Amino acid sequence: MTEFTPDSGLESVDAVMELLSKGNYVADRSLATALFLALRLGRPLFLEGEAGVGKTEIGKVLSEALGRRLIRLQCYEGLDVSSAVYEWNYSAQMIDIRLAEAAGDRDRERIESDIFSERFLIKRPLLQALESDVSGLPPVLLIDELDRTDEPFEAFLLEILSDFQVTIPEIGTITAEKPPIVIITSNRTREIHDAIKRRCFYFWVDYPDAKRELEILKVKVPGVDETLSRQVVAFVQKLRDKDLFKLPGVAETIDWTNALVQLDKIDLDPETVNSSLGVLLKYQDDIQKIQGSEVAAILDQVKADLAAIRN
Repeated sequence: MTEFTPDSGLESVDAVMELLSKGNYVADRSLATALFLALRLGRPLFLEGEAGVGKTEIGKVLSEALGRRLIRLQCYEGLDVSSAVYEWNYSAQMIDIRLAEAAGDRDRERIESDIFSERFLIKRPLLQALESDVSGLPPVLLIDELDRTDEPFEAFLLEILSDFQVTIPEIGTITAEKPPIVIITSNRTREIHDAIKRRCFYFWVDYPDAKRELEILKVKVPGVDETLSRQVVAFVQKLRDKDLFKLPGVAETIDWTNALVQLDKIDLDPETVNSSLGVLLKYQDDIQKIQGSEVAAILDQVKADLAAIRN
């Protein structure tokens, strides 16, 4: 495995907490500890959890806070080496061959050596991530939603995650002088192979408790009415106890709060909640299950609980 020299300047878990806080990311200490260890020991951090709980945001915050390039590989079904690692610029190669022939150059070995050089190599995200920027700092590589890819694609990652290198048959092995910071996310729509997980530190990003979700709202939607914030968080927390196809994530909590602010609301009422459920819930079956009497019941319970706390 390539030797890792910690150069992030983060010497403690508290420093990581402060870094994330400056990037407006409200993290608990267990997440900051996992991130600190991944950075110090040069291991990728594998973040798994439901959609919308803030996994992708960690890579973005690290990039901005540390002043590193962010290289994001958005995964999808059918992703292959040519889209993720590299491919040859075939049209430019053909032009170069024609020009060589027109000039009377018949040295096939020299032509082949020339067209399979780096100037004809199109570098995709995983290969780009092995290169430092002009200041010598390695980038942050965000491999987002790995579970969306086909299982064979994971094999392409093993060499990179183990040794931070890519082998190109026509050129040889390209190795990172300084390994990138690697963040991998998964929404767990399928299980990721153990061979990938063994090369990473693993952390499950769960839904936040009410206290932390309220802190997140204060950071992400500053200036929102305190009463409305507490009602929103309490309502969403109760929704997550329901048997729904897709529970609302933190992203939906933020979106819903912003929507309510645009509606000039400072207090939740059944009509407003019913008409804006599509911001929170993304499946019609879930909306139908909650709309109407269920919304009224949840809202009554929320307001009763908050009144009890105040008293």
